Parts: sequence; structure tokens; C-alpha cells
Amino acid sequence: MIVTQALRLAERQLADAGVDTPRVDAELLLAHVLGVSRTGVYANDHQEVPGRFQVLLGRRSKREPLAYVLGEWGFRRLMLKTDARALVPRPETEIVVERCLELLRGEREPRVLDLGAGTGAIALALADEHPGAQVTAVDSSPEAVALARENAERLQLPVEIRQGGFEAAAEGWDLVVSNPPYVAPGEWDTLQPEIREWEPRDALVGVGLQEQIARVADTRRLVLEVGDGQARGVAAALTSLGYTDVAITSDLTGIERVVEGHGRRGS
Repeated sequence: MIVTQALRLAERQLADAGVDTPRVDAELLLAHVLGVSRTGVYANDHQEVPGRFQVLLGRRSKREPLAYVLGEWGFRRLMLKTDARALVPRPETEIVVERCLELLRGEREPRVLDLGAGTGAIALALADEHPGAQVTAVDSSPEAVALARENAERLQLPVEIRQGGFEAAAEGWDLVVSNPPYVAPGEWDTLQPEIREWEPRDALVGVGLQEQIARVADTRRLVLEVGDGQARGVAAALTSLGYTDVAITSDLTGIERVVEGHGRRGS
């Protein structure tokens, strides 16, 4: 089978499976097996496609997340190893990193904690884009910790990665950042199969965890990712707990996505 045939087959099969972006996914799968860019697929339209393509196409047709099928996913300037041990890094979380970098601007060696690290995306991006930062990443899942360590080693970024819970936020930091579980239990059955059937539920479902982190955190600054419609409530909780300069930032789709504040260690 040549590339043009494989594209038609894949797009039709993925559309029949209910995938939202069948053409894009088909292109990315082909690019992966051919070792070219997505646009490079069309420069090789008569090339024979390796048999491995059918295997990957079958996995995606079962609604396995594309990032897991490819085994890697881009996040800011990094390419991260991705699999079912942790959530797929989302583009909206890149806004969280932007806010952290802005708050750390001008600080030479800030101590930063990423709480609930998953793949290590936030922690590794901060270490990459603020080389002086002393970054620690903590996750309660041993599987996620192992994946984050693999990413740190692959990228050769000096991030301390360890297993732990919210208590790590009480150790005293210049900045604590977290993208905690924030999907309400009642929303679970409404989620796409890619999320509901493949990604770790414990990393997604949680209520009130941002406020729990804010209560525990001993930090100069706190940056939290929140779900759609949650920002105002989380901001009010931070204010009630004594945080100052509380602010909300929207993601690129206009959803209020990030809540930040200055903590009790001062500014």
C-alpha cells in the first residue's frame, strides 16, 4: 500500500470510529511511521507504507489517544514520552507554564515545585526555559514518577522527581504549580472515549483539590490549573485563605484556565 492509499483508508476508518479529526490523525500516523513531518507525507505520496502503520491505525481506531499510539507528544519546546501511566499533556497547560515563567522573571535560582507532575511536562518545561530554576516534581503515582524520570533523562534536564502527595507543598518554595485532578465524578461518563477508557482516572477526577493545595502550600507564589467554570470559585478560595494579587488567565480558547496568587511567604 502506498501513501495515498493509506491516507484514504485511514481517514475513512478513523471517521467511522468516531475520531474528531480523522484526516489530521491519519497524516500524523503516516508521518510517524515514515519518519517525516506531517507536510512531508505529501512529498512521498507513492512510497510504500510499512506494515506497522496498520497496527497503529488499529489502535487509534479503538480510540486510544493519538499521543499514546505515537508514544510521544509535543509540549512547548519539548517532545515527551507519553503512555497510559500519565495524562496526555494538553495545550491549555502550556498557559500554566507561561504564567510561571512570567512570575519567575528576573529570579536567578528560584525553588519551584510541580505538584502532580504526570509526564513531567510542567516541571521539565520550566527547567528548559528557566535554566536557573531548581525544579522538583512530585506525583503520588509511582508509574507517573517513573515516566517523568524517563523524560527527564531523555531530555537531560536537571529536575528532581519523587513520589509524594500534597504535603510536599509545605516544604517552603518560591513557586508551587499544580494541574490537579478537577473533573467532577458526575462528568466522567460524558467524556470522550480517549479520556474515559484510556487515561488514568485518578489523575482526572477530583473536587476541591486546588483549595486543599492552597491551604497546605508554603510558597511565595501559587499557580493552579482549573476546569471550565471553576476559576472564580478557586480565586475566591485563594483570597479567603490570605493570598494576594489573585488573578485569572484564560487559555487560547477563552476558557478561564489559570488561577494564581501571592502566598504567605511574601513577595
